[in-house]
Amino acid sequence: MPITMSYPGYPPYQQTSPTVVSANPFNPREDAEVLRKAMKGFGTDEKAIINVLARRTNMQRLEIAVQFKTLYGKDLISDLKSELTGNFENLVVAMMTPLPQFYAKELHDAISGLGTDETVLIDVLCTLSNAEIRCITAAYHKTYYQNLESDLKGDTGGHFKRLMVSLCSAGRDESMMTNPQTAAADAQALLRAGELRFGTDESTFNMILCQRNHAQLRLVFSEYQRLTGHDIEKAIKNEFSGDIEDGFLAVVRSIKNQAAYFAKALNKSMKGLGTNDRDLIRLVVTRSEIDMGEIKREYAAKYGESLADAIKGDCSGDYKKCLLALIGES
Repeated sequence: MPITMSYPGYPPYQQTSPTVVSANPFNPREDAEVLRKAMKGFGTDEKAIINVLARRTNMQRLEIAVQFKTLYGKDLISDLKSELTGNFENLVVAMMTPLPQFYAKELHDAISGLGTDETVLIDVLCTLSNAEIRCITAAYHKTYYQNLESDLKGDTGGHFKRLMVSLCSAGRDESMMTNPQTAAADAQALLRAGELRFGTDESTFNMILCQRNHAQLRLVFSEYQRLTGHDIEKAIKNEFSGDIEDGFLAVVRSIKNQAAYFAKALNKSMKGLGTNDRDLIRLVVTRSEIDMGEIKREYAAKYGESLADAIKGDCSGDYKKCLLALIGES
């Protein structure tokens, strides 16, 4: 049975197959002392840092940071940043950041400056619950003194903007109650809004995909398949393009199988020339305490190699070792 877990200031979430679980016994003072010793003097003991931080939950890491400041009058994140470099530093800082604040920073960075990183917006807003989105919105306002919805409106356009605003409003029905008649009507409405007309009525897709609960949407998808003989994903690919296509597909795929969605996102971060380390770090850090076990199974089934082997082939050094520890493969 899934259990619920909560971060400071963050709503409980369903935890299905985490690879990072609460250390028990846990002594934050001892951990703080180990970290201090690892960074004191000449050189840094990266192995000791990984052994402590990759085997503690985000909540426990925050407790260690409090003890570190109490014992030594120093900020743990600042000390870690001064000792570490590159992607290993970025990964450890992400691990040490309270989850809502981390998500808020990812979203802020995605819409700041020139251009927009739509992948981040989609991965976060298309997959999280109402309570999680509300908590991230509050953290965003507290950190940046800006309204997330307003910033999204200012940085996105067209139908993709409407999708982002709908999801950001965190108003999805989450009752999980189902009604086959309503599902049949919604499937018909999607068909009339897309494949049965010249041009596409995007607002119908937006309304149904952003408002109905997950169990109800699975019924809608099944009914759509029965009516047309093909998957709703095929219809979205035929009717839409660009960011709005990616957004609608993310909503559908994460509702069908969230672990498979994140396995695909991890593969995308590593395939081809170069690695999108920002996406890789975000995905590993945020899913390791929730469903990384399931994601690993989906990854191996879909891509014919383990997630660990993919990371080993794409990353190196302490960065690689820490990622492997977070996915339970060290």
